[in-house]
Amino acid sequence: MSVDAQALHSLYHDHHTWLQGWLRRRLGNRCDAADLAQDTFVRLLRAGNAASIREPRHYLATVARGLMVDFLRRRSLEQAYLDVLASQPVAEQPGAEQQALLLEALMEVDRLLEGLGAKVREVFILSQLDGLTYAQIAAHLGISLRSVNTYMARAVEHCCLLQAGWQA
Repeated sequence: MSVDAQALHSLYHDHHTWLQGWLRRRLGNRCDAADLAQDTFVRLLRAGNAASIREPRHYLATVARGLMVDFLRRRSLEQAYLDVLASQPVAEQPGAEQQALLLEALMEVDRLLEGLGAKVREVFILSQLDGLTYAQIAAHLGISLRSVNTYMARAVEHCCLLQAGWQA
């Protein structure tokens, strides 16, 4: 067994129960806490740096906190989607397969927009989802048309770089 594999095994053995409890107190749900604790250790496994961790609980809590924020954001986004769907007449609701595809696409858009600043993200959403013109966005947000152009350029560049596999 490699040094890193031994270190990971030791971290898991020594801190998994603590991490799961830490997550359970924050989430209020044993199953979600168990899933996120496992995801935290999977993230450690992929990083391959378990042997270099000096403050394990601090490190694990930091990784788990990031995963928890992502989890809660996805859950909130999914709930908002389900709320909008429930407000539609049954005859207009897409089938289960289409709903799953739409939710998956929504999660992908959220992932793509994650690294953008709030103003850039808002401009992009107003343009692409709400269908507002740049002039309408500028008026709505009280910013210049030039700012709208700049923000849209940043958003499109960000999405293109992510799609191409580059870090934005």
